[in-house]
Amino acid sequence: MPYRCTIQHHHYVFSNLKTVLAKASPFRSGDALAGIQAATYEERVAAQIALADIPLKDFLQETVIDYHQDEITRLIIDTHDIIAFAPVSHFTVGQLRDWLLSDNANTASLAAVSMGLTPEMVAAVSKLMRNQDLIAVAQKCEVVTQFRTTLGLKGRLSARLQPNHPTDDAKGIMASVIDGLLYGSGDAVIGINPVSDNPSTVVQLLNMLDALRIKFSIPTQTCILSHVTTTLQAIQQQAPVDLVFQSIGGTEKTNTGFGVNIALLKEAQEAALSLHRNPNSNQVMYFETGQGSALSANAHEGVDQQTCETRAYAVARHFNPFMINSVVGFIGPEYLFDGKQIIRAGLEDHFCAKLMGLPMGMDICYTNHAEADQDDMDNLLTLLGVAGCNFIIGVPGADDVMLHYQSTSFHDALYARKTLHKKPAPEFEQWLEEQGITDPDGNLLPAYRFKTQLLYTRF
Repeated sequence: MPYRCTIQHHHYVFSNLKTVLAKASPFRSGDALAGIQAATYEERVAAQIALADIPLKDFLQETVIDYHQDEITRLIIDTHDIIAFAPVSHFTVGQLRDWLLSDNANTASLAAVSMGLTPEMVAAVSKLMRNQDLIAVAQKCEVVTQFRTTLGLKGRLSARLQPNHPTDDAKGIMASVIDGLLYGSGDAVIGINPVSDNPSTVVQLLNMLDALRIKFSIPTQTCILSHVTTTLQAIQQQAPVDLVFQSIGGTEKTNTGFGVNIALLKEAQEAALSLHRNPNSNQVMYFETGQGSALSANAHEGVDQQTCETRAYAVARHFNPFMINSVVGFIGPEYLFDGKQIIRAGLEDHFCAKLMGLPMGMDICYTNHAEADQDDMDNLLTLLGVAGCNFIIGVPGADDVMLHYQSTSFHDALYARKTLHKKPAPEFEQWLEEQGITDPDGNLLPAYRFKTQLLYTRF
């Protein structure tokens, strides 16, 4: 059905829900590349006004991608929780925004309604929000997950230790792991993006990280971020797979491009659970997303990139993951042109995932050809810390020498914790004190004893 708005005698008509969502999006280069953005600022405002008046129930009747052609649409509609939706079912998008910003929307009520909100509802309300609104609502959400550490508790900020190496060299990787541990990173996961997706390499790296974890009783998880089919082969070999990783998108065509579908992800989840490595829950999945992935694969189906991104969260939510993060600026300036667009997208991604009940972290990053710099990342890091982001990425020097992009460093995690009065995961915090790496206040100590032990250990 068409949606309309009149501004100063100019009548704007948006032919369907997909169109009004795209036109209402804050400007970004990806939507311009796709040719679906608002032509003028006034048209964007008109779309936002029209969007604000759409009843949430309409999102259950009109889909942005046809139900019969897209398995993610079918997942969204078929698994929608009517009971959780009931408290907000009479709202329009604008009324949902007002409720989210009110004191009536607290941590408990937001958690209760999360399964009743579809990705398109959540994407829609985000388009009516300023950056401060996205932060204010997200910081009220608390999504806690458990493996060997507990992530997502209020007052905590975890870090993924990312020791990537351009040749998967074991010594080079271990040097980065030691560096990260000595700076208090790694409580979310020690996760390697391998250069090679060869199963033997993946198994070798898994065994190395697990041996380190066991030798020093490190309360953390390990993960080799290989394709899910490679991880399945590793599981079949009884390799120590803690978490199954996979990049996912918000359309069936995008995931086909990634070589996955919902059935394959389910198979991998069941295989990981059969290893019984999580002592505290059945959360064994780690997903990665990013605005622009569907467009870069020519699989966006005419849907704006932020709505596509939020639809990916429906896939993640279906598998009750331990972790999920957006690689917000990784895909490049064709999709998020500069620091301003990256910051906005990062806050949107975190808000939308948290509102949908997901344990969202963030790779606060940019590529070297984007109009962004480390000051922009400092700003986004600080804003996400205030918003209650579950975890960030720790890379030596913030410069990933394998993936060739700029992220955040072990030092950045220390800055965010100290400045925002955050702590690591409680189990990891205790371990850092026991090892003499930090004092009870979280301050770094020389840690010579632990460093010497690590340096003279063979794996």
